[in-house]
Amino acid sequence: MTLNELKPQINTIISDTNTSVDKQLLAICEVLESNVPYYNWVGFYFRNGNKEELKLGPYVGEPTDHTIIPFGKGICGQVAVSNENFVVPDVSAQDNYIACSITVKSEIVVPIFVDGHNIGQIDIDSNTIDPFTEADERFLEFVCAQVASILS
Repeated sequence: MTLNELKPQINTIISDTNTSVDKQLLAICEVLESNVPYYNWVGFYFRNGNKEELKLGPYVGEPTDHTIIPFGKGICGQVAVSNENFVVPDVSAQDNYIACSITVKSEIVVPIFVDGHNIGQIDIDSNTIDPFTEADERFLEFVCAQVASILS
């Protein structure tokens, strides 16, 4: 299934107003992880209140000890500061990388904006080196825009 073919599933999840936001977010994680072979860990991090840190939200994949990430630390923490997508083709080449698992080879993080403010992000780890393309970035920007619509 192509990334564009997943868009209707994301829209269906987002439009289900009888489901809690956390369950909607988890359903998005499940759809992405089960339909994109190189999406091996899919989760959301959100700003933790007024603190300069991210808190782990719904996710699918191996458990992680990184439930709180300070702004600026690791890929997710850097996106919280830069407000820009961050694609890491090979995590072993990154100085400021927080290892979640020895199997992770690459990562992509795309911020979620509500009213112009970066309130969180989608984080995807892959056990494949350099699998992410511009199509992944555009698709995940679409996902984040849909998520923003239920968080505003």
